[in-house]
Amino acid sequence: MDALDVRSQLCLAGAVVVFSLLLLFRGKSNYALNNIPGPPSQSLWTGNLNQWLARDGAEFQRNVAFNYGPVAKIHGFIGRPILYVADPKALQTILVKEEHVYQEMPAFFAHMNLLFGPGLLGTAGDKHRKQRKLLNPVFSIRHMCHMLPIFYGVVHKLRDAIAMRISDGPAEIDFLHWMGRTALELIGQGGLGYSFDKLVEDGDNEYGHAIKSLQPTLQRINILRRLLPYVHKLGPVWFRRLVMQYFPIKNVREAKMCVDTMHRCSTEIYKSKKIALARGEEAVLKQVGEGKDIMSILMKANMEASVADRIPEEELLAQMSTFISAATDTTSNTLARILEQLAIHPQTQQKLREEIITANAGETMAYDDLDSLPLLDAVCRETLRVFPSVTNLARTPIQDTILSLSEPIVGVNGTVMHEIMVPKGTEIFIGVQGSNGSQARWGGDSYEWKPERWLSPLPKTVTGAPVPGVYSNLMTFMAGRRACIGFKFSEMEMKIVLAVLLSNFTFELTAKPIEWNVSGVRYPTVGKESNVAQLPLKVGLYSNGKT
Repeated sequence: MDALDVRSQLCLAGAVVVFSLLLLFRGKSNYALNNIPGPPSQSLWTGNLNQWLARDGAEFQRNVAFNYGPVAKIHGFIGRPILYVADPKALQTILVKEEHVYQEMPAFFAHMNLLFGPGLLGTAGDKHRKQRKLLNPVFSIRHMCHMLPIFYGVVHKLRDAIAMRISDGPAEIDFLHWMGRTALELIGQGGLGYSFDKLVEDGDNEYGHAIKSLQPTLQRINILRRLLPYVHKLGPVWFRRLVMQYFPIKNVREAKMCVDTMHRCSTEIYKSKKIALARGEEAVLKQVGEGKDIMSILMKANMEASVADRIPEEELLAQMSTFISAATDTTSNTLARILEQLAIHPQTQQKLREEIITANAGETMAYDDLDSLPLLDAVCRETLRVFPSVTNLARTPIQDTILSLSEPIVGVNGTVMHEIMVPKGTEIFIGVQGSNGSQARWGGDSYEWKPERWLSPLPKTVTGAPVPGVYSNLMTFMAGRRACIGFKFSEMEMKIVLAVLLSNFTFELTAKPIEWNVSGVRYPTVGKESNVAQLPLKVGLYSNGKT
């Protein structure tokens, strides 16, 4: 029997196993949830997943979020139902009240562990609790105050780099590229105590390149990734690595290369920090960040923790790529979206610029003063509300359960339902976009980008029935024990970048069409066909009120 026959039989056997496992769960879930409204299935095998996970799936996701009510149903593999939940009471139950019942999907943990190791995103239970306990102090507002000089120093280098490129007049600049480089350097210095990018010089750091390449590569194998729980532990580690190295799909091999590069670079940085800590305070102060970065503080805190609270070195190391990946694309892509919206709305751009210049926020500013600039805060909140960068988040109950709703929904057969019976193992998509853009809560203009809505008291429909999110009645940074621990870090980065850029530059749209694509983190391209993530803007110098 030749190698081709063996491979064909193995593929067939694998397909049969996966098909059988899916069928085991299909019947019960279908019966219990078949009255929930939602779009028709597109495929017998993949349901609506190709529509939901496709690069151009943003419109389909909006359709589900806004046209079927606060609870909707789409179809997964072999017709298995998936719930989309944006109801505030149901979200409170899933993410806070009964968090122990509604767990992360097995595919999520398998995915996070393969990419980053057993870090904050890849662990649960006691491991996650201990990691979070060690990390909470370094993400506190008190520590953010110490980080501001680092942030301003990085962003002033960005200012100088952009100014050099437009010294002869306004020019088209890919601002996604620059926001990516800046976000990487901000989390590098503030998170790892390591400099990835001098910014004023062109260059390509291999760690940064791997991080930026990872999400677009993973997006191209979205459907395949959902099979991870069934195959990620087959055989010993050396066998799985060998399979990945020679896998017949190029994007799988490229994803492995990204992960290997991230792990190798993280290990090198970790070892250098470990050596510095062993040599004492003088050696630590000579490193980037002078020991105030997250990893230096975390490593020191772990050494001083009790044996019961200490986490193993493997988990410390895993935090590094976790921080870099979680902080880079989300922050940079949100900043790109803000600049795009300010280019679309030049009057808002000018008002914000005037607020920033009046406060002299582009040079340096105390944390509390910067955080209290009203229009700057409103622009950030509104962008995070209307354009959340991460929308594919899921949970699944570990037992049959009843999910109560804040308002009843009408079933396919006309039945009014105040609660839903959710079978064990049902996949639930967290309705970030549906919750953030709910017209019942935010009004008839809820889909529109209007920062001024935050400059007046929020409607009682928002404050009277708050969602469980950790940030401003929004689900953008999630809720509960697994909410984004670094949301204040990200928010402060964005405010400093905007303060410095708008004090010095003007931003206009170009004639090129911009498409925002679905991925782990949404990203822009020029047109629908390009595979290059970018956001070109026309940039000019701003000086003494004149461009």
